[in-house]
Amino acid sequence: MNNLPPPVAAVLTAVQAGRIAPLGPNAIPSAFVKRAVAGPVRVGRLGLEVDAQADRRVHGGPEKAVYAYPTAHYAAWTVEFPELASRFVPGGFGENLTIEGLCEADLCVGDVHAIGTVRLQVCQPRQPCFKLALNFQNSRLPKAMVRNGRSGWYYRVLTPGVLQTGDAIQLVERPLPDFPFNALLGFLYNRDPADDALQRVAHTALVPGDLRSGAKQALKQRRS
Repeated sequence: MNNLPPPVAAVLTAVQAGRIAPLGPNAIPSAFVKRAVAGPVRVGRLGLEVDAQADRRVHGGPEKAVYAYPTAHYAAWTVEFPELASRFVPGGFGENLTIEGLCEADLCVGDVHAIGTVRLQVCQPRQPCFKLALNFQNSRLPKAMVRNGRSGWYYRVLTPGVLQTGDAIQLVERPLPDFPFNALLGFLYNRDPADDALQRVAHTALVPGDLRSGAKQALKQRRS
C-alpha cells in the first residue's frame, strides 16, 4: 500500500452481463452483447456469476475475469465514428463494469481496486478481436482500438464478493508504481516494442503468463 497517489473520485456507473447468443451474419456463439444488471451482483474468481463466455480459450478465465471500460472513451468514439453514436453506451464494448473517473493512463499494472466487497487487480488490456467488428458491423473498429489505445482493462479477482452500480472505486494497493498500464498496452499494440519493454513484461510476475511467454519468445528471436 506504499506509494499510493491521492484518491481519485472514481465510481462504478453501470454493471453488465451477457448470455451466449448468435452474433453477426454467421451466428457465431458469443456473450459479447451485455445487458444492465440492477442491484447487488456477486463476483467469483472467474467473474460475475451472472455473466457467460462462449469461447473460454480466448475469453474469461482468471486473467480475464472482469472487463472494465471508462465512460470517458464513449465520447471520443462518437467523434471518430459518428454513425455509431447510438451504440457507444455503457456495455457497448462488451464490458462488465463501466467506470467513471479512471482511464488507462491512471493505472499501473497490478493496481488493486476495492469495489463493494470485491478486490480486483488490474491485469491486462483488451486485445480486440473480430467479434468487436461483428458487434458493431464495422471492420475498422479493432484497428482503431489498437491505434487509439482505448482498450479498457481486465481484472483478476483477488477477493470474491458483491458490487453494484454506484459503488466507489478505491485504489488500495499499487505494487508496481513504476510500471504504468500504458507501458503494457504499448507492448501489446506496438509491433516492434523496445528491448527494455520486452524485458519488463517478460520478468514481471503480475503480468499474465501468456504475455510473459510472448515477450520472452520475442527476446529470444531477437538474439538468435
